[in-house]
Amino acid sequence: MEERILFAGAGGQGALTLGKFVAQAAMAEHLVTFFPSYGAEVRGGTAHCHVVISDTEIADPVVEEATAMIVLNQASYARFAPRIRPDGLLVINSSMVTPEPRVACGRLLALPASQRASEMGDIRVANVILLGAMNAVRTVVSEKSLRRVMVEKLGGEGSKAKLLELNRQALDLGIEFGKSG
Repeated sequence: MEERILFAGAGGQGALTLGKFVAQAAMAEHLVTFFPSYGAEVRGGTAHCHVVISDTEIADPVVEEATAMIVLNQASYARFAPRIRPDGLLVINSSMVTPEPRVACGRLLALPASQRASEMGDIRVANVILLGAMNAVRTVVSEKSLRRVMVEKLGGEGSKAKLLELNRQALDLGIEFGKSG
């Protein structure tokens, strides 16, 4: 088993957070590499990360051909979508991405994540909606492990507790979309 996943978006959209969540969720069961790339720009610049999950030794942490990919904005689509494998899963935030030119992939999942997150009250959970959808279609980590990591990272009191609940709802929404879409 090997999953080569690429998460890409503008700085502040949560691409790197998704990569950390997935890598930490996978650590209990598999070998994992997490390779982030921060643009030299400030918030709004490019940010992407490579996550490789495998049952065997990982020779290269860079994802040249992704088995799964989440793209949060148009610039990231233009730059990274050509790296999706022909049998791969490409998940896009259709609130911000028009999949043109089309790339060859096994499945394209387009979800207006920014719009849905805004309707939920916080645009920052758009990334988690997409993660739920991706993982529902192509289970890269167990849902139980993913939820455990969310509690570890977002659990607590006060505003963190509210953020955790909102992220749980976003994950559930994404899972529902992935199962039905």
